[in-house]
Amino acid sequence: MFLTYLRRELRRRRKAALVVASGLALGIALVIVVNAVSAGMNQAQGRVLESLYGLGTDMTVTKAAVPPEEGGTAQRPRFRFDAGDDDDAEQSQDIVMVQGFETLAATTAARVGEQDGVADAVGGLNVRVMKVDGQFKRGEFEQEPGGTRRGGPAAGAVRGGGADFNVDSYSVYGTDVARQELGPLTSSKITSGRTFTADETAADVAVVDSAYAQEKELKAGGTLTVSGTEFTVIGIATADSGDAAADVYLPLARAQTLADAKDKITTVYVKAADSQRIASVKETIQKNISGTTVTTSADLAQTVSGSLSTAADLAAGVGRWLSVVVLVAAFLVAGLLTSSAVSRRVREFGTLKALGWKSRRVTGQVAGEALVNGLIGGALGIGIGLAGAWAITAFSPTLTAQLGGGGGGRMPGAGPGGAGGPGRGGASRTLDIALTAPVSLTTIALAVALAVAGGLIAGGFGGWRASRLRPADALRRVE
Repeated sequence: MFLTYLRRELRRRRKAALVVASGLALGIALVIVVNAVSAGMNQAQGRVLESLYGLGTDMTVTKAAVPPEEGGTAQRPRFRFDAGDDDDAEQSQDIVMVQGFETLAATTAARVGEQDGVADAVGGLNVRVMKVDGQFKRGEFEQEPGGTRRGGPAAGAVRGGGADFNVDSYSVYGTDVARQELGPLTSSKITSGRTFTADETAADVAVVDSAYAQEKELKAGGTLTVSGTEFTVIGIATADSGDAAADVYLPLARAQTLADAKDKITTVYVKAADSQRIASVKETIQKNISGTTVTTSADLAQTVSGSLSTAADLAAGVGRWLSVVVLVAAFLVAGLLTSSAVSRRVREFGTLKALGWKSRRVTGQVAGEALVNGLIGGALGIGIGLAGAWAITAFSPTLTAQLGGGGGGRMPGAGPGGAGGPGRGGASRTLDIALTAPVSLTTIALAVALAVAGGLIAGGFGGWRASRLRPADALRRVE
């Protein structure tokens, strides 16, 4: 009897049911879209952080560079040339230096790996190479602050005797070739040649970023000379998103030798055993390994600005509150419409009570109709929400993420392409990220739960109104 009556009433009151279902559908669809966009934002931010840290890295351990004493000046790279009797002689010199951080003992990586909550820890060395070549007169030359632009002219000047020269500056990352599962190289894919093998710890081989390789016309199988040592280019790596973490990747031992930093590293890349324990793992490392700075992905995310950050804030703030407001309004409207519909059925329900229906049965009938309306609204909302999420993914609006500060200061520990790292001379980086809106099963389950909740709330309004009806109400309505 319940199902028969329910089916008849839904057919007879299709317009009213559609109005209630449409209101719920709008609120549920908005919730789905906002959740999908938020998930897409999180994925985009994850790609940004991976481009700095590397895949699977939860935090980095570094030691901040010691600032010069009061009244002192930062040490600048010095180039010494002796033209001899011929002042027009062509000369070239490479300066290979650790940059961005104070060095740590290579054993620090093992010590970090032994801490409670750490699943894995791998060390690496951040290096900058500055190559100056040209015609020089006798004298000493000093690089002014300001750095250089990769493959371009010096951003600062070189002081000294008369000279006609070129300056090339590029970043190098020394990677532990025996443990390549963590670190910046994991954020790039080998698109030509191969990556390092575990037995190439001291080999003169290099993997080169595709952008730098194109600029310098390097190919797999070619050679690259660094400070007089010729390295064979075994592979070309392309960053998954944005700029690569470094221009050139070398075996850690070779980078240490070139930078005169034997048994030294600058960064430890850490993977936590449990993503829910990152904060406690950070605290443990800082407590047990003094003098280090531990930077988590959450810390680094706070330095990301640009339209990606703005959109993420809007989705997390305005978007969520808007969806809550719309959803609450939809629930209230559905409840009021259901209650109003019951008021228009006073004669019907009064007659049913006169025929022997109890208030509980009338209330159940109204609640059942409202629940079905809620489920219909949920189905419509899921369809509209999925369509909206698909449209966002299909058109993929581009957002920008600016990493680091415009003043050249960056947060320590962000890796070779990040804070203070040599990847881009400390200047900020801008990445373009295509936004997607993935819809998870959890979001669908939330939509179904909201649909049921909306139906129950509407049924509660209507059931309360129906429970107050008496058989005499039907008689008064007839009169």
